[in-house]
Amino acid sequence: MTGNHGIDPSKAFAAYLRINHRLPMMTGGGAAKRAAFNDIVAPFDLILFDAYGVLNVGETAIPGAAATVSALRAASKSVAVVSNSAAYPKARMMARYATLGFDFAPSEVVTSREALLQRIAREPRLRWGVMLNPDSDMGEIAALDTVILTDAPADYDLVDGFLLIGADGWTERRQKLLEASLARAPRPVFVGNPDLVAPRENGLSLEPGWFAHRLADATGIAPVFLGKPFPDIFNLAMTRLATPIPPKRVLMVGDTLHTDILGGRQAGFATALVTAHGSLTRLDVDDAIARSQIAPDFIVAQI
Repeated sequence: MTGNHGIDPSKAFAAYLRINHRLPMMTGGGAAKRAAFNDIVAPFDLILFDAYGVLNVGETAIPGAAATVSALRAASKSVAVVSNSAAYPKARMMARYATLGFDFAPSEVVTSREALLQRIAREPRLRWGVMLNPDSDMGEIAALDTVILTDAPADYDLVDGFLLIGADGWTERRQKLLEASLARAPRPVFVGNPDLVAPRENGLSLEPGWFAHRLADATGIAPVFLGKPFPDIFNLAMTRLATPIPPKRVLMVGDTLHTDILGGRQAGFATALVTAHGSLTRLDVDDAIARSQIAPDFIVAQI
């Protein structure tokens, strides 16, 4: 399953429903209001954007997104990206946004990789087995004691814990090796990208969260998730603000109910669900909200 592309949105949504018991509980919520994006931003001082499905699809910018971000700046709004993109070094992320026409500063791009690194810095120094394409630029991960997990069974048993960072190139054989190793000797599992899927040019790709939940089902291990909808990444984003902003003045904009909207609501933010390009494309959005019981404040086609 190298590449892990082409997952059907209905299958992905059903998978999210099955993992509700491992996600933060939904609180509050009411009827979502359909509106144009520009008509809902006035009450907010900070706009947090998910990346995939909101700003870009794979390596392609969504038309008009960069202009919208620029217009928000011109209206004196603060903007930031909050992305479950753990597989890429920060430098590559910044280069990508520049290529796609966005003018984000490094402090405005908050990733689950950064939340992961901040979290494991509090752990004893361990040797980590890493889910990541061996051809990837390790970036900040290179500072850790790591072994990239491939098809060598012995590597899985020689490490003290596991970091699930990027699923590109991950295979069924590697998943089975990981499950078997953890069944023999339970160890910590940290998930740098809790997403089950992500929008790419040729469909939805399977992401580390997909394999982490399979791992939990197979072994009983409770992974530690760093990224949306869990709080670490939102706390990190808020600590980067030069001036504190009350949560009620923050709008989280994303394409996925179980990560962006659930996470934003848990943080006390208003939320806007984007429907034109993301994980709910071709699905009945009202039905998805009813079945998930995760309601955004707003529904917009795109930013």
